[in-house]
Amino acid sequence: MEMRSAIVVGATGLVGSELIKQLCESDEYVAITVIARRALDYSHPKLVVRIREFDALAESDMEFAHEIFCCLGTTIKKAGSHEIFEKIDVEYPVQIAAMAKNRGIQHMIVISAMSANEKSFAYYNRVKGKMEKELIEIDLPQLSIVRPSLLVGNRSEFRLGEKMGAAVLAVLNPLLIGPLKLYRSIKAEQVALAMMVIALYGKKSKVAIYSSNELAQMTMPELEEEPEVNREDLFNWNKLNAENILDEEVTFDKSKMKQYKAEQDTPKD
Repeated sequence: MEMRSAIVVGATGLVGSELIKQLCESDEYVAITVIARRALDYSHPKLVVRIREFDALAESDMEFAHEIFCCLGTTIKKAGSHEIFEKIDVEYPVQIAAMAKNRGIQHMIVISAMSANEKSFAYYNRVKGKMEKELIEIDLPQLSIVRPSLLVGNRSEFRLGEKMGAAVLAVLNPLLIGPLKLYRSIKAEQVALAMMVIALYGKKSKVAIYSSNELAQMTMPELEEEPEVNREDLFNWNKLNAENILDEEVTFDKSKMKQYKAEQDTPKD
């Protein structure tokens, strides 16, 4: 497989921090660039971190990459207002998508929400639906939208609502079967893995949307190894002769060659 490069935006969050580790440890990726507002607690020889304010982000901050992963997202409580929340969850991803398109990046994989819908009664879902709609309108070469359910993992900040929800779903997850699987909580590291699988082996449609249930089932395909060739078999000329691949009597019979030459030199009547 072709060695790849990637850009990750939002690498300090729950999924983004897991994603960069998996990308760096992957054999498929040789270069990962992170655009973040603050330094990371993680380092790797493949990793380049560019500290930028997103309001001042320029196209020149993005080099060519095979994929750009957008893991930006916050809460209204942390943002402090609806205006700032929408700036982080809508304006920045759309701005980044437009720049990526201009830089020739072919594929964007972005985290949305399970119930994203621009016509939803729930404000959070409505904002995520607005983001998806505006990203689709940019007409990227390829856009993959990831819709996880409640994310579980070790966040840097404490979120009481998510902690309570995760505790409840930990009990309910085994009971959520059939269509209800969609509502099972999902680990951040699994979402990160799914995003990388989507980048490498996902649907080739121009716009693809992945439900939480789909994300939970994704694994990295195991590549078939070519059978090893035994060195003794490779250079065993006796075995080749036995299989009539090389007939020494015919190939190296000089008397037959002389007879053929004599026939050719005999004048024809």
